[in-house]
Amino acid sequence: MINVGKAIRMERIMNRESGKTVIVPLDHGVTVGPIDGLIDMSKTVDLIAEGGANAVIGHIGLPIYGHRHHGKDIGLILHLSASTMLSPKPNKKVLVNTVKNALRMGADGVSIHINIGDEYEAEMLKDFGAVAVECAYWGMPLIAMMYPRGPMIKNERDVEVVKLAARVGAEMGADFVKTNYTGDPESFAKVVEGCPAPVLIAGGSKMTDEETFAMIEGAMNAGARGLSIGRNAFQHKDPGLFVKISSMMVHEGLKARDAIEMLNAGRK
Repeated sequence: MINVGKAIRMERIMNRESGKTVIVPLDHGVTVGPIDGLIDMSKTVDLIAEGGANAVIGHIGLPIYGHRHHGKDIGLILHLSASTMLSPKPNKKVLVNTVKNALRMGADGVSIHINIGDEYEAEMLKDFGAVAVECAYWGMPLIAMMYPRGPMIKNERDVEVVKLAARVGAEMGADFVKTNYTGDPESFAKVVEGCPAPVLIAGGSKMTDEETFAMIEGAMNAGARGLSIGRNAFQHKDPGLFVKISSMMVHEGLKARDAIEMLNAGRK
């Protein structure tokens, strides 16, 4: 039997026609503090929503201090994991919110961060399992941020470790798996092929527009179901335009070269 509640929530965080999604994570404030683009969260959410993103990801503070009071609506995904860059073990993510509380706050989904290959992997997987069970019970969509990261990982974009990380996310019951792009569509297609759940690409560190659009095109050609890009979106000179063009690439198949032309034309 279809979980109606879950189906309704899924439609709030993805495009029902394309079956794909553009998500902008804004959870960086816990990890690295008030960086550019996240000083005024309400303003940033406004720009991202107007650009046409399907959802934003943030901690409990996002709906409290960055809630939208006007303009275009946008899906809300509450992040359950946290650590700060000042921690002696920054890769160790701990649970700081619950599925039930996210429901009470009006969230359309939740997300969790797991570092595969870290020395605390077992503890994070245990938390992942508990969250997945709760999400299944309450009909709450779950986005798993699955990163190969830690002392066992030599290259975080190596296709073999990315394939494993993504597969773990699907095996644990995630509705979407977010992971690193491996650098080219041929290798990333292997990640998508080995992951039964829809795969989203992470944006990672700040890149040029050309690099970002090339990555989006490559990932979509490889079979990705969308993207979850943070800093390259909310720290862009024109976040709304960047999100609009990225959404056209995901949902309409816009090519990278045309995306650059649109971006340059929009700046004039």
